[in-house]
Amino acid sequence: MEKLLSWIEDKLMPIAFKLSNQRHMRSIRKGIVATLPLTIVGSFFVILLNVPINGYAEFIAPYKAIIDVPFRFTVGILALYATYGIGAALANSYNLDEVSGGMLSTVAFLISTVVPIQVTQPIEGVIGSGRYLNIANLSSSSLFGAIVASIVSVEIYRIMKQKNITIKMPDGVPPEVSNSFGAMMPAFVIIILFWILRHFLNFDISAVLSDLLMPLKNILAGNSLLGGLLTVFLITFFWVLGIHGPAIMGPVIRPIWDVAIAENMDAFANGVSSTDLPNIFTEQFLQWFIWIGGAGATLALVVLFLSSKSKYLKSLGKLSFLPGLFNINEPIIFGAPIVMNPILAIPFMLAPMVMTTLTYFLTVSGVIPMMMARLPFTMPSPIAAVMSTDWNVMAGILVIVNFIIALVIYYPFFKMFEKQQLERETNEI
Repeated sequence: MEKLLSWIEDKLMPIAFKLSNQRHMRSIRKGIVATLPLTIVGSFFVILLNVPINGYAEFIAPYKAIIDVPFRFTVGILALYATYGIGAALANSYNLDEVSGGMLSTVAFLISTVVPIQVTQPIEGVIGSGRYLNIANLSSSSLFGAIVASIVSVEIYRIMKQKNITIKMPDGVPPEVSNSFGAMMPAFVIIILFWILRHFLNFDISAVLSDLLMPLKNILAGNSLLGGLLTVFLITFFWVLGIHGPAIMGPVIRPIWDVAIAENMDAFANGVSSTDLPNIFTEQFLQWFIWIGGAGATLALVVLFLSSKSKYLKSLGKLSFLPGLFNINEPIIFGAPIVMNPILAIPFMLAPMVMTTLTYFLTVSGVIPMMMARLPFTMPSPIAAVMSTDWNVMAGILVIVNFIIALVIYYPFFKMFEKQQLERETNEI
């Protein structure tokens, strides 16, 4: 372990440090970290909506829509908040007006992401006539679009400012007024550009990504280890880029998952043993054996953060622990952040692939049964794994083994990231 840590520090650390301190990467990180209070508070409302207790769903049914509101306006529109944060941080790095940078980025993101819905036939008591915005388009599934919109907008703002293509106000005008007028010409260019791209050329970044993935459908289907590993890699890879992995993969893989678990449940109901069911790679296979604490097996990282010497990482670990137990990991993904983080990205993608490989071979050898039930995603992994495999105790033990594997893989990268964070904290004193 010491040799590995030494190699990481000598070879990998300088590269990772340069990448993480690159202007755009740093701005993305700052903008996403700024959403941390919202993601943490919003995550607790997800837990309230999904407590795995018999009768709880019926009990909260009359209040479900009300309980859901804080989540929808925090995590549910996370990309919108991140857009402003990234734009403001990038503008600040260029000594431009932060508010203008955030505003320009936000309008570019909204125009490029959301298509207003026209309702001409109102439904009394449900919806009136008018134009509406679908807030689902503003969630973390659109985070990549937020990053692109922010960077492009601020770069246009910077270039036009450097070329003096702005409206200049006379001396004596308050700075906030001068800055607003100075951003007017860039605003015109940015709005026209993103308006044409989305509403005339119909360029939708999320749709483009889904179309690119469609040829992979046949590979991802079935019981192939290659297909399972590719699914895990793509989901974690997109998360690292700031894209909601399951949201992007959903149109391709979710129909396969739904059919796979339905076939397993039907076969089990007809008397087939849980070790002889037709499908290994169901969503539940990943949910309980691989995504321990959420995509990327981040509960292991949360536990490591709890023991950190860094005040920030330790505090983040405490805040992320309870959501992590219930497989909600937005606080750690956006708080560390893991998004656009070259240090934590490696174990975030590597650990799940190692865990997938081990679990696959234990399944095909008959040691671990296949999934025969669908349970709420907020159930703690060991309990859910046992219940979903016809009460197989070995499944729960495997979850613990996989968690330890994730701890071991995350550890050297955690130490490197911790060292970097400690240096930042020391410099800020």
